[in-house]
Amino acid sequence: MIDWHFNPDFRGREASAAFVSLDAVFALQGERVTSDPESEVLRVRLDDLVYYVKRYVIGRRSLVRRWFGLRDLFGPQRAIKEWQNLQRFHAWGLPTATLVAWGQERRGGRFVRAALITEEICDTVDLAKMARQSDPRLRNRVWVAAVSAQVAAYTRVMHAHRFAHNDLKWRNLLVDGCNPPTVYLIDCPTGCRWWWPFLAYRTVKDLACLDKIAKYQLTRTQRLRFYLDYMGKSRLDQADKRKLRKIVNFFAGRE
Repeated sequence: MIDWHFNPDFRGREASAAFVSLDAVFALQGERVTSDPESEVLRVRLDDLVYYVKRYVIGRRSLVRRWFGLRDLFGPQRAIKEWQNLQRFHAWGLPTATLVAWGQERRGGRFVRAALITEEICDTVDLAKMARQSDPRLRNRVWVAAVSAQVAAYTRVMHAHRFAHNDLKWRNLLVDGCNPPTVYLIDCPTGCRWWWPFLAYRTVKDLACLDKIAKYQLTRTQRLRFYLDYMGKSRLDQADKRKLRKIVNFFAGRE
């Protein structure tokens, strides 16, 4: 059985023919961006617009990694979780990539393949790339404050919904060239909702992931400002100090 969806906002464009079905998407040719044994990402240009096509298959995963076949029956698939999470971000008012088409094929109840297509967010760069290239905007206090406040707000919204991104790293945050800038959340195939006490650990992990590069690129004052914005506070209390120690030490010995 194939379950396929197409965003009606893109009807009447080349995309409506190129992404009309899962078969059509798997027949597409384009510039390969990344690939691994069970997925690949293509960059495709249609109607002077760029789309990112992510295709997933069972691939060459080991029997153990497939939970001896149970994962194909019951396990959450990366593609499915990614489009569900993009839809969550839209519902929560968080800027993210626009879903153009998405869906999967199952046979006999087992996962066979899946795909999702997103429209490119123009004039953007991820924060990790900016750090690698020593982008001068990271030395601009006003620019950093604008970006930091948005990331803090997005993270607070996710955590308020008991949702942890689980890979909230600088490479998954796009920033555009506008003034003031807008931050976009991308690539969230492992994010999900958690309940106490697991949620507390996952929220600390999200904040620690953000701080992995921040501690080398931002001042202590800027990092503290981010945390206060995230908590919606003007000053730290003892509970905050304990949480900050957990964040700072989360990856100790693992970097």
